[in-house]
Amino acid sequence: MIKFLILFLSLFLTSCSHSDWRTADRSSANIAPLPSEIEEAIVHVYVARTFNWHKYLAVHSWVAFKEKGAREYVVYHATGWQTGNGGKAVLGKKDIPDKKWYGSIPELITDIRGEKAEAAIPQIKAAIQSYKYPSFYRMYPGPNSNSFVSHIIRNVTELQVELPPNAVGKDWLDDGSLFSMSESGTGIQVSVFGLLGVTLGLAEGIEFNLLGLSFGVDILRPAIKLPAIGRLGFKDAPVFRD
Repeated sequence: MIKFLILFLSLFLTSCSHSDWRTADRSSANIAPLPSEIEEAIVHVYVARTFNWHKYLAVHSWVAFKEKGAREYVVYHATGWQTGNGGKAVLGKKDIPDKKWYGSIPELITDIRGEKAEAAIPQIKAAIQSYKYPSFYRMYPGPNSNSFVSHIIRNVTELQVELPPNAVGKDWLDDGSLFSMSESGTGIQVSVFGLLGVTLGLAEGIEFNLLGLSFGVDILRPAIKLPAIGRLGFKDAPVFRD
């Protein structure tokens, strides 16, 4: 029976790997307002299931913002596609903010606008510049795309949000630090190279990290946090609202 399950899983993952990124859907998910129709500043954080068979295990995250009066969004990701050839891991450009991630529809996990977004954008730019791995990417346990976005969240006061439990790499702390404030800034975190740790916070609840997999309970917005699956329960939301 075990041999049959292993064979089935192998065939399943092999069939998933036949997807072609060159033909995958990269159109807008129609979540973000058109910049030509809105004057105020906007900051968005998105997550979407990763490409190919990895999508069953984890999500990819990115940050998009539009400054007040701008007619285009700027989108920042971290990927490993160019690092092997000496390229950058952190990539930023004017782009569609809510593009499907190679077929996966993104989820908007935070949306701030107006004066709050105006205050956040300079902090986001500074956090991007202070990220310690602009040319290095490691899918597991990090630093990866989720480590990059987590770094931004931790360093921008207005982003009172945390990445979902299936954002593998979010628990990688800069320079391999053991201690940090939690992503939302409402608690504390202990992490050993993103592989073992615990987070306690008003926003995060209680979250355990075992080999890069997150398990936990959100108490204020009741939900169970599970690896691969994500949240089961109430939708996440900032603890403090304006």
